[in-house]
Amino acid sequence: MNKGRYGRNDKLIKEHRHDVYEENRGPEPSLCTECGALFVNGRWTWKKTGEYTSKMVCPACRRCADNYPAGYIQIKGEFFEGHRDEILNLLRNVEEMEKGEHPLERIMLITNEDDHTLVTTTGVHIARRIGEALSRSYKGDFSFQYGEGEKSIRVYWQR
Repeated sequence: MNKGRYGRNDKLIKEHRHDVYEENRGPEPSLCTECGALFVNGRWTWKKTGEYTSKMVCPACRRCADNYPAGYIQIKGEFFEGHRDEILNLLRNVEEMEKGEHPLERIMLITNEDDHTLVTTTGVHIARRIGEALSRSYKGDFSFQYGEGEKSIRVYWQR
């Protein structure tokens, strides 16, 4: 088989997956009409620096409106049932710390399913940090799995 001088020409090229929530950043500086975050210097921030020129909806608020989470955290086990309020307070504390520096990282919903509680987030980083905080504070079984292109994550914790 002769591949020729320049190698094979029939290789498969993976298509780049687009994240519609990270594209279309808009003009700078812009203010989110929902949460009040400011987009300046290519980043979303809470720090108000001067005047803003336009208004738009930030990616986190759009994710919440579309109900399209980037992170899923599944929490289950007898220990969780016995310490539900304490663990949910830990989740809220992690969210406060993360959201203080990164406005796009938020908890969307906390829903109780049949045998577990599902927490959905607007970003992958907060989901992983919540899982790590649960593991660090209460031990238990902690695992996570990124989706294709690392644009989503599933975190599992139980004890």
